[in-house]
Order: sequence, then structure tokens, then C-alpha cells
Amino acid sequence: METAKKDIRALTKEQLREFFVNNGDQAFRGNQVYEWLWNKAAYTFEDMTNISKETRQMLEENFVINHIKVDQMQRSNDGTIKNAVRLHDGLIVESVLIPTAKRTTACVSSQVGCSLDCKFCATARLKRMRNLNPDEIFDQVVAIDRESRLYFDRPLSNIVFMGMGEPLMNYNNVLKAIDKITSPEGLGMSPKRIVVSTSGVPKMIKKMADDEVKFGLAVSLHSAIDEVRTSIMPFNATFPLKDLREALEYWYSKTKNTITYEYVVWDGINDTKNDADALIQFCKFAPSKVNLIEYNPIDDGEFQQANSQALDMYISMLEKNNITVTVRRSRGKDIDAACGQLANKS
Repeated sequence: METAKKDIRALTKEQLREFFVNNGDQAFRGNQVYEWLWNKAAYTFEDMTNISKETRQMLEENFVINHIKVDQMQRSNDGTIKNAVRLHDGLIVESVLIPTAKRTTACVSSQVGCSLDCKFCATARLKRMRNLNPDEIFDQVVAIDRESRLYFDRPLSNIVFMGMGEPLMNYNNVLKAIDKITSPEGLGMSPKRIVVSTSGVPKMIKKMADDEVKFGLAVSLHSAIDEVRTSIMPFNATFPLKDLREALEYWYSKTKNTITYEYVVWDGINDTKNDADALIQFCKFAPSKVNLIEYNPIDDGEFQQANSQALDMYISMLEKNNITVTVRRSRGKDIDAACGQLANKS
């Protein structure tokens, strides 16, 4: 029985150098291959044009490059692009390119399905099949950067981990991917242009602080009242707001970085003054910013966008308490590419 070949991108640069030395070649050849894989994002050994044909053949015999394939690309009326990304084992995730006048943002996935159970999110209805590997996360960014250059004539400027999955439940692979994306030997993007969004896993937020990560943190909050949050995000019973708040206080004490809260206001769920008050009290311990997000229905069920008066009430109360607030209008709704809609419908 033939043994499955190892994905060459699982090797470190040192391991690549060692491979070439062990095969009678020079160590620097490993540097060349590493550059092709991570700086030039080569998808085949044939692309590695400054390496001899014999060496490429040897790589072909020993390794594979399990790159993603964009199975289907959809373009929204507002310019948003959604990719259905097929992984090497046939599973599919989705990623999104969001263009604005000044930037293009990649919204990338970190898991096939999701580990958590938020009732308002289409992805949460999918069983978590597996975590994405670092190269599969990296490849989504490469694909969106190429689309940004092709369709908007500029390189990708920002990345948000707000696609399918809970990034902190795939922490090591997400960190390895970000390292490749930000390294000068990789894509060379600034970590300040990357935001990791979490539904709130306290011990992992503390670990991020201890690891001194340089990227931004966003918390998908949606309610600062435990009973309400647990009713819409059942895992909150395991990770209650008290623990989340303590972890965020620790994060701020170590990083001094502003915390962003993602917050949807739903009709009859969290649209009262009491809800807004609770949010303000939760935010006050550190400089924070609240993104009020327009809701994108995933069916005709219990979750419906609150009316504009409720949104105005939130904005007014947050501003009176000197908390930065923005309203994020949904993009890509017509192709199910907006927040909460990623569910492999394509």
C-alpha cells in the first residue's frame, strides 16, 4: 500500500534544509523552497523555476502541496466576493472579500463548521468537522489578495478572522498562519491589520495576552446580561460573562489595546435600555469600541433586526458614556456572504 506523501508546508525551514542535506544537496536549497512556498505562495513544484528539474522531480516524489481550490466565486451587487473553498480532503469552507473605498478586507475561516452553538449563526448549525491547518488559512488570504489585485487594483489591506469557526478553538494553527502571513519571509502584512474575533473563550484570551500577540482582538458579545447571552449563545453557561470580563481585563492590562465588541441588536431580545445599560457597564473597565452590526436573517425564526429607534438608543447611550460606536452595514447579503450567513449554501 502506498504511503500518503507529507504536505511539504508542514515542514519548518530548518527541516527543509535538513531534507536537502540528507539527500546530497546544499542546505540553501531549503531556503529557496521555503521562499517559494510562503513568500511566493507557489501551488506546484513546477512553479519553482530557479530550482533544477531533477530537484523538482525529487520534491514531487517525496511531498505534496495540499493547496486549496476556489470551487465557486460569487460577486455581490455591492462588490463583495464570496469564495467556496475546497480543501484537499473535499471539505468546503467559505471566505469573503469585502471592498470599501479605502481598503479591501479578507474575512477568513478557521474551522470546517464551528465548535460553538450560537443560535443566530448559520455556521453554528454545521457540525464541526475539523480545524483548518495553517496553510489552509494562509491560502484563503492568498486567494483573496489575488482577487483584490485583479478586481480592485490594490493589494489586500486587512484580515479579520470572522469566517466559519471559533479561531481560539484552533489557536495554535491560527497563530502559525498569522506568523506566515506577517513574516517578511511570508506575505509581510502588518499584524496591526489583522483582527481575531472570538465568541469569548476566557483561558485562550489570557493565553493570547501571555503570548504577546500583536494583532487586534474583537469579542462577539451581543449581550452583557448572562441570562440573555446564554439564551442566544448557550456556551455562555460554560464561559459566563464574569469569566470573560476577567480575561479581558487581563488582556488589557498586558496589551493596553482597545477592545472591540461586535454587537447585534435583535427585536425583543436585547433592544431595551436595560440591555444598553448592561453593555455600557461591561465596557467601562478599558478603552473599547462597539460595532453595532446589522443582522442578516438566516431563516424566518426568532432573530429579527431591531428597529431603528432601538439602534439610535444604543448609539446615543454609548456616545453619552464616551464609548466609541460604529454601525456596520452588511455587505454581500444577496450572496449569503454577510455576518452570520456563511454555511456552504454555494
